[in-house]
Amino acid sequence: MRHKPAEFQPIERIQENVLARSERRLLTWICSRFPPWVSPDMLTYLGMLGAFLIFSGYTLSNLGEDWLWLAITGYVVQWFGDSTDGSLARFRKIERPRYGYFLDHSCDGLATTLVVVGIGLSPYVTLEVALVALAGYLLLSIHAFLSVRVLGELKLSYLNAGPTELRFLLIGLTLAMMAFGHGPGWFGAISGFDLFVGVVGAILIMLFVKQTAVTARRLAVEEPSRNGEWRDRN
Repeated sequence: MRHKPAEFQPIERIQENVLARSERRLLTWICSRFPPWVSPDMLTYLGMLGAFLIFSGYTLSNLGEDWLWLAITGYVVQWFGDSTDGSLARFRKIERPRYGYFLDHSCDGLATTLVVVGIGLSPYVTLEVALVALAGYLLLSIHAFLSVRVLGELKLSYLNAGPTELRFLLIGLTLAMMAFGHGPGWFGAISGFDLFVGVVGAILIMLFVKQTAVTARRLAVEEPSRNGEWRDRN
């Protein structure tokens, strides 16, 4: 017997990054000019193609730094696909809330893994340090998904920065790789790129801990302990 799908509750999207307003206007302009045959799913898959280009560019940089231009191109492709898929669905009012939420965030997780592991497989950043940053990003993603369940809110930015600002940061990191090259560590066995990525990872993990504490306090107020009621009944 086929079960009736559960009703999908509306989600409040909280996006307070610096570029959010101007980016939203740009995406609306782009979506209004897409031909009818372009679908949100096509753009989602385009975003994944961008993630594979980023991964390829970083790993191939072991053969030469010029391959990093492929990674930078991948960031542009990944931004275009990832940012316009949901925007196009909302612009055309053809949203599929459960399907879109599931596919979009599943692809985001895979794309992030490809990007960060690619950085770790490059000659500029050690894989162990890159995995710390990946752990921090995925922890914040887990917090965002849990907040959807318990608060009905999807937080898309932290410290006034969101995915777009993060892409600009990574493009800047990639250009720095090309400018300074790789070689002996600047601080013994640890390079400046290792230090940068490691600090970013540590910040993401601390943000997860902070946001978890804030959300837990909020939920504790909204759902106070009922131990007193249990004692009164007994």
